[in-house]
Amino acid sequence: MTPETLELLVIREMPYGKYKGRLIADLPGHYLNWFARQGFPKGELGGLLALMHEVDHNGLADLLVPLRKKHPRPRP
Repeated sequence: MTPETLELLVIREMPYGKYKGRLIADLPGHYLNWFARQGFPKGELGGLLALMHEVDHNGLADLLVPLRKKHPRPRP
C-alpha cells in the first residue's frame, strides 16, 4: 500500500454494477465483503477493492479523510 494507491480510493469510481459511479472509498462494507467472499476482479480494480475492504474491515477509514479533502467531489 502506497499513498498513491490510497489516493486512488477517493478518485476512482466503481465502473459497473449496483454501485456504478460511486467512489471506491464510498462502497458499503457488505458489498466489499461480498467481493472478498466471491473473489475480487483481476487487475487494478480488484486491487483497489481488496485494499478498500481491508481499510473498511480494520476501521482505518480515517486514513482517507485528508485525501478526501485534497480531492473534493463536485456536488450534483
